[in-house]
Amino acid sequence: MMMVPAPAPHSSVEMVTISSIDLAASREPMRWRPDSDAPFDLDKDRGRAAPNTDIRRTLAEIERNAKVLRGRHLHLEPELLATPAKPLVGALPDLKGPGRDLRIDACRGIALWCIFLDHVPNNIGSWLTLRNYGFSDTAEVFIFVSGVTCALAYGKACSRDGWAGVISRTLWRSWDIYAAFLLLTVACAVMVYLAGAGRFADESNTRILLEYPGATLAHAAILQYRPVNTDVLPLFVVYHLLFAPLLWLLLRVPNLTLSASLLLYALVQVFGWTVPTWHNNVWFFNPLAWQLLVVLGAWCVIAGEGFWPWVTSRTALVLAVLYLAVSLIIALSWSLKPPEALVPQALAKLVYLVDKSNLDPLRLLHFFALAILAVWLVPRNWRGLTTPVMRGAIRCGENSLAIYCFGVLLALASHIGLVDISDGLPMQVALSLAGILVMIAAAALLSSIRFKPK
Repeated sequence: MMMVPAPAPHSSVEMVTISSIDLAASREPMRWRPDSDAPFDLDKDRGRAAPNTDIRRTLAEIERNAKVLRGRHLHLEPELLATPAKPLVGALPDLKGPGRDLRIDACRGIALWCIFLDHVPNNIGSWLTLRNYGFSDTAEVFIFVSGVTCALAYGKACSRDGWAGVISRTLWRSWDIYAAFLLLTVACAVMVYLAGAGRFADESNTRILLEYPGATLAHAAILQYRPVNTDVLPLFVVYHLLFAPLLWLLLRVPNLTLSASLLLYALVQVFGWTVPTWHNNVWFFNPLAWQLLVVLGAWCVIAGEGFWPWVTSRTALVLAVLYLAVSLIIALSWSLKPPEALVPQALAKLVYLVDKSNLDPLRLLHFFALAILAVWLVPRNWRGLTTPVMRGAIRCGENSLAIYCFGVLLALASHIGLVDISDGLPMQVALSLAGILVMIAAAALLSSIRFKPK
């Protein structure tokens, strides 16, 4: 369909349907009959030839465009263009509102399961986690995803409520985590005391709390004392407190902010900087080093569009697979007797050089490789997110703080059960499976009874 000027006596336009025959005939001299069937003579009245000339020029242009379209093989029907695209898979459940990426909650939920399995000493279930198959484990995944969720949540609060809303939310979230940490500290001490203390008091780092409760709780209140497996909570207290200024910097100078974070991480690796603690002066997760994963996660949300094409490139995928393969061979060699049967002795001893407290560069590179592989294998509309297992992981990820604290207590209870009842393989499998099922049930209960404001 096209619009052409009407004959001279009229002041409107006409809709004319042009077929392929009309396009072919446009090469030949055209006749125009304004008011009758008499032919129009161009030589006698050239002033009236302008409409015909315009039509001829327009048709010639249409024909040229048609040839270009045919050369590109663009045979699209109007009905197809008007029909919205259909998703490749079935509609995913919207568990937390429109637009939420369920992969984020699924990653956090799976990380919480793996953390629980790793926290149970001498547990066969830990072979299902990342710890035995490379340099990094699920701690890197959990902290990086936390940076992503902080950027999404606080960025939305900034656009809706301004910076006052961001500061208010970060302070409240920090208080939530701080209160959960203190309650978890007391709960661990109570559970160890009921179990008879003994070796459990030493392995859980609660003996000093049982012997000197006043001084120990005072140091716990200023985040200088932590029972075993609770180290990540004081880390998040600090990070949430500082996230408002971090978000301000990322929104204005994102690349410079990431560069400063990388510089601080490099200085930690070179000079061994750390934050003093009490009483053994060891903070298992050095906040000066692990801050890089939080900043990197937030940076990917705010200013990582330019980096995304490289992450999804085949070159990045090949390099990631190669690095994961090498790290897998080295990690498996640690379980062999002797380890030199698989790799040289120098590589077999590499495990003793990979420092988790300061986030060793080999661990960081291993996490990057895992992230690249996950991006390739798990698209946003992945059908697996609709399975019951992934739904359970998503529920746990939605209630990450409560489920993490619950998982620490479950791991301590499982350890007590393995020591006092049985440490056989059936008991390990039963406790691992039961612990994950209880975490899913608790997360589902929390999601169903949680108060939701209007």
